[in-house]
Amino acid sequence: MPATKLRLLPLPFDEIMRRHERELLRYLLRVTANREDALDLFQETWLRAYRAYPRLRPKSRVRPWLYAIAVNLSRNRARDGARWARVFAAHGKDPSMTDGMDGSDRRSCGNDGYATVRLRELVSALPRRQREALRLRHISGLDYDEIAEIMHCSEENARANVFQAVKKLKSM
Repeated sequence: MPATKLRLLPLPFDEIMRRHERELLRYLLRVTANREDALDLFQETWLRAYRAYPRLRPKSRVRPWLYAIAVNLSRNRARDGARWARVFAAHGKDPSMTDGMDGSDRRSCGNDGYATVRLRELVSALPRRQREALRLRHISGLDYDEIAEIMHCSEENARANVFQAVKKLKSM
């Protein structure tokens, strides 16, 4: 009887979801700062992961793979949102859509709230790769090798991006 070659998958998909859904949602909530956007991205991340799951190599590390999907989706959402806002601002269709988008509308509801808003603004001003590396390290607590895998760079480059982001934040 010939031996059949079975393709082993890393874990059953429902087990992957159980292990990673909370941290992934927490990451998306922090990155988007909007519950509805985070939930949309969360669902889309799992949908894309489910579709790609059969092609996942048996030795693949699941956590960086999931974060790569979430990071790419959130990056695309932010880019599309910025384009949409520019279209409305350029054509003057709805001025209320752009009110406060430049950060000039700062309502002081207390020092903690202002500090959070200010930190979010500073992080948003960082270059994209530094911003993503910083979020993956300090929001999600990923290791540098996982960040490198997600960002398709070396571990040293991941460390450098986080270091430069922190350095820039401290100098701002």
